[in-house]
Amino acid sequence: MSIDSLPPLRDVMERHQLMAKKSLGQNFLFDLNLTAKIARQAGDLKDQPVIEVGPGPGGLTRALLAQGALVTAIERDERCLPALDEIASHYPGRLTIISGDALEQDFSALAGNGSKPRIIANLPYNVGTQLLVNWLLSEPWPPFYASMTLMFQREVAERIVARPGSEAYGRLGVLAGWRSEAKIAFDVPPQAFTPPPKITSSVVHIVPRAEPLACDAASLGRVTQAAFGQRRKMLRQSIKSLGGEALLEKVGIDPTRRAETLDIEEFVALANAI
Repeated sequence: MSIDSLPPLRDVMERHQLMAKKSLGQNFLFDLNLTAKIARQAGDLKDQPVIEVGPGPGGLTRALLAQGALVTAIERDERCLPALDEIASHYPGRLTIISGDALEQDFSALAGNGSKPRIIANLPYNVGTQLLVNWLLSEPWPPFYASMTLMFQREVAERIVARPGSEAYGRLGVLAGWRSEAKIAFDVPPQAFTPPPKITSSVVHIVPRAEPLACDAASLGRVTQAAFGQRRKMLRQSIKSLGGEALLEKVGIDPTRRAETLDIEEFVALANAI
């Protein structure tokens, strides 16, 4: 499949001598059918702003641009910048490249004052979860973005959409469930990547809730971190530093319960109580 007249990604990689770096959590997508499918998952992108993190040589970037998006791409690996510059030349005025670490970006400033951007990315494995937590806890709310369509390891994707009582349920499930509606759109096999990882990946589509339960985001972050940091222990022990048994009794939660049995409303009640 050809989505534009640019050279195939394998040729781009060879010409720029780009090998994926494990230290940067890189796994590149060459399959343009697949990158187009990821882009379509985010809806109609014509003239819509999109923020992409970790574009690498630009496989997903090209799919986004081919569907009419206005893309701001943040790339930490300077080796990839010449390849991205070639794409920018092919799509004049539609691709802005920022060289830097996504964890240090002010994303709300990138969003500007126009329509809210969609965040669409094959996130580097080593920073994907932290970026998602940052975006879910961003203030003010509703957030600076319209939606997120993100690629994660399947195990992380399951944690994002997990419900109380399930093995995958934890901090990510509480934060995502509190402020958004998240669903796994489809899986991506290891052989779709170069180099192929040892695990299956999944694309997750996340839409922020306009009015989540009233709660201080930082407090909920602290409660979930403490509760699931020692998930095998009873709550009276795991959240001892936040008030332990007295705090639990204040909101009517049995102190002998464990974190994975609490629903989002109960975690919100605990956060509000501290």
